[in-house]
Amino acid sequence: MSRLDSAINRLTAQRDCLAMAASLIDGIDGPVLEIGLGNGRTYDHLRSLMPARRIFVFERQLAAHLDSTPPDADLLVGDLADTLPRARERIGVPAALAHADIGCGDEAVDRATAQSLSRWLPGLLAPAAIVLCDQSLDSPRLEPLSPPASVAPDRYFCYRVAGDHE
Repeated sequence: MSRLDSAINRLTAQRDCLAMAASLIDGIDGPVLEIGLGNGRTYDHLRSLMPARRIFVFERQLAAHLDSTPPDADLLVGDLADTLPRARERIGVPAALAHADIGCGDEAVDRATAQSLSRWLPGLLAPAAIVLCDQSLDSPRLEPLSPPASVAPDRYFCYRVAGDHE
């Protein structure tokens, strides 16, 4: 498969998973967490898909298109290992959805980032919240969900947060 076809498949899977998640979180209060802003395409899509939800964005280094840059109050800049553990005080309430597009192509870096997400992300989310990620996550609090039928196996990973927590 060409890199172009792979990118198209990834973006299509992302769009289809986000549409599924939007319907699954209907009735769950809380903001959305966008982890990995990049150039802001997905953030822009989330704003149009869920206009009533506040979206907090985590990004290592801001480089997004100006039209797709969140307000400073909703932007947490820095390494995830630093921003995720402190994020609850900034966000204030449990989130209904977390979307993480964090893969960089370096297997060791992607694995370490997924481990950090697996450790810290569940504590930021409401019970029954949805997590979408381009990497497989491993937490007893995250129950795997089947992605939409249009998404190839292991292309995008979907989870529901289990249990009750604060």
